Amino acid sequence: MEQILKRHKALLAQVDGWFARSMELYPEKISCKSGCSACCRSLFDITLMDAYYLKLGFDALPAESREMVLERCRERLRLMREQWPEFDHPYVLNHRPDHEWEPLMPEDDETPCVLLGEDGRCLVYENRPMTCRLHGIPLVDTDGELMHDDWCTMNFVDEDPLELEGLAAPFDAMFRQEVALFREFTGELLKRRMSELDTFIPTALLIDFHCFDWQSWLIDFEPFDDEAKV
Repeated sequence: MEQILKRHKALLAQVDGWFARSMELYPEKISCKSGCSACCRSLFDITLMDAYYLKLGFDALPAESREMVLERCRERLRLMREQWPEFDHPYVLNHRPDHEWEPLMPEDDETPCVLLGEDGRCLVYENRPMTCRLHGIPLVDTDGELMHDDWCTMNFVDEDPLELEGLAAPFDAMFRQEVALFREFTGELLKRRMSELDTFIPTALLIDFHCFDWQSWLIDFEPFDDEAKV
C-alpha cells in the first residue's frame, strides 16, 4: 500500500504543478489564494483511494480538531440518511446509480466543507482529494479536448479562459493513471481489483479502513454499475 500511496501522491503533485503554472501565467485572472473557500461548499464525491489518503491526513490532526470535524461529519451523515436511510459504513455510494446521488448534493447547498478551519483554510490541505485540486480552472487536455468546461466565477471574470494559452495539461493520461492506481489500491484493500468505488468527504472521515472486514463486505456488495465489478 505504501508504494501505491507514494505514486498517488506524485500524481496529485502533478495536478498541483499544473494549477501553479496556470496561476504563474495568469496571476491577475485567477483569484484563487490561501483562505479562499468559495469552492469548498456542498458535498463532493471522491474515490475510496482519495478517501483513504484524506483520512491519513485527518488522523494526524490534534484530537480536539478531529472531534470538532467528526461532529460535523455525523451531522452531515444524519441529513444524508433522511434521503438514504440505508446509507451505512463503509458509506460507499455505488450501490445506487449516479443520478440518485443528486438529492444528497443539491446545487444550492452552501454548507461549508467539514474540513474547513475558522480561517477558511483546509485542515488537511496536503491530503485533499483530486477533485479539490481540479476546481477553479477549466480542464483542457494537451490534445485540445475540453474535459471540463466549468470554472470559478471569480476567475477569468473578463475573459474566456478557453481562449488563453498555457492552461492545458495531460489530463487524459493523468485520469487513466488514477484509474490504474485505484485498481491497484482496491486489489490491496479488498483483495479484488475494481474500477470505481466512491464516498463523500464527510463520510470518508468516518470510515474505519484498517479494522473493517472489507472482504466480507464485498461478498454482499452489489454495485449498480457493472464497471465497478471489473
